[in-house]
Amino acid sequence: MSTTISLEDFRLLRDYIEEHCGIYLSEEKVYLIETRLTKLMAMNGCENFNEFYQVIKKTSDDKLKDKIIDAMTTNETLWFRDGHPFQILQEVILPEYAEQIRSGKKSKVRIWSGASSTGQEAYSIAMTILGFCRENPGIRPEHFEIVGTDISASALFLANAGRYDQIAMSRGLDEETRNRYFEKDGNVWQVKDEIKSMATFKKFNLQDSPSILGRFDVVFLRYVAIYFSEEFKRGLFERIETSLNPPGYFIIGAVESLRGLNETFGNVRHGNGYYYTMDKKGNAQ
Repeated sequence: MSTTISLEDFRLLRDYIEEHCGIYLSEEKVYLIETRLTKLMAMNGCENFNEFYQVIKKTSDDKLKDKIIDAMTTNETLWFRDGHPFQILQEVILPEYAEQIRSGKKSKVRIWSGASSTGQEAYSIAMTILGFCRENPGIRPEHFEIVGTDISASALFLANAGRYDQIAMSRGLDEETRNRYFEKDGNVWQVKDEIKSMATFKKFNLQDSPSILGRFDVVFLRYVAIYFSEEFKRGLFERIETSLNPPGYFIIGAVESLRGLNETFGNVRHGNGYYYTMDKKGNAQ
């Protein structure tokens, strides 16, 4: 069996991956297909990557497609990643919506954690909200709905379980927060029900219209657009735009930008970070 991929076969598999989940791999990323798909290739009785490509093009087995996407998607995540998005949530976004809740203008705030991986971002949002509720009488967790989505079935399984090993727990989570919101269960930590109940997780491909998820007030979509082509990013940000209720808050990764890709969102600095938003007419601020 050959575990080395030719450039021609790389291009065939790269195009297949981009077609099904939007991820674009440059030719410098040949090694990613070799390292991540060799096991699946062998499991399907293929001697080389060309045979594997022929199998996946002919099969009607969605499970095989899901396994390929699972293998190629990056599930890099940690608790309260970068810090400033959660500062923005606590100091800018939640006070804005708390005022609307108190005045009766709004009864539910919907937050979308896109490409939520194994759930750390969605649960970090939930912990931030719960802390805010404790300090603001009249604002309750049931005023908020968090929807985490990912294309990876295995990542969603772990997110729904809300169970994390010691390595995962050590990435961005301080001891006080861990003890407040998690319970030790043998060798793993289980997120407490008060946090778990605030988030739901669904399978979703960012190529699709988010209209099936409903409209949102806040969208976190961080460190995922960097894997897409410029054309895909433009379409993705347009879909995000249509999914947001104005003024809408959109938070992306620290190394990401909408510059040259979307003119509706305006960039606002707060503390050490930035967020994007629209005015009530949907124009850039």
